[in-house]
Amino acid sequence: MRVDPFDAVLFDLDGTLCRRTQDTQAMYDRMFDRVGEPRFGDPEDLWATLDGPPDHDDPVGYFAVGFTRLAAQHDRSNVDPIALSRALLTVIDDSAVEFLPGAEEAVTRAAATGAVGVVTNGPEDRQRTKLDALGVTDRFDVLVYGAELPRSKPHALPFDRAIDALGVDAGRTLYVGNSLEYDVAGAQNAGLSTVWLRDGGNAGAYEPDHVVDSLVELPAILAGDR
Repeated sequence: MRVDPFDAVLFDLDGTLCRRTQDTQAMYDRMFDRVGEPRFGDPEDLWATLDGPPDHDDPVGYFAVGFTRLAAQHDRSNVDPIALSRALLTVIDDSAVEFLPGAEEAVTRAAATGAVGVVTNGPEDRQRTKLDALGVTDRFDVLVYGAELPRSKPHALPFDRAIDALGVDAGRTLYVGNSLEYDVAGAQNAGLSTVWLRDGGNAGAYEPDHVVDSLVELPAILAGDR
């Protein structure tokens, strides 16, 4: 008799299950209008200055660091990066999201094998909006928001909270995410098996248990075929 290799599957959210569909250039222009500053750079320039995934536990500080770096590149050291960061957060539409290829089916297949959950660093209000927009909030057995905890990914605490809530063994739990530094490292810190959804490049010093280019590949892992 064949035994499923996992009792639970946990997913990251941003860049793993979903991506944004909002017009980022229009959003960027509205942000500068709100603070009354002439625009410098483009959204892609800002993203290039940022460290780590977008579901950060300190979004104001996270984007402010990016704006500080970008302002220096454009000789605009007189701007207020905190004001820009706060303005950006007011124009981001968290309901403008869509599933990444294979993501919805991956959640369905994972639920057929055991418990499913989301472990994300983002704050509950923003991440819950995304899940509601995708129509999958009620399909998860546990939702853990790192921003609401004393420590977020890559610390083990968010993963431990999910495992405790589900009553499963870490060794029989799989975590799926797109960040090596936050998702793979964090899940391995907590004793979970990992799937890295590759977004280009290689794993370097990290050693995820599985590497996929799309969540279309996840059912084979869940079935023990990979």
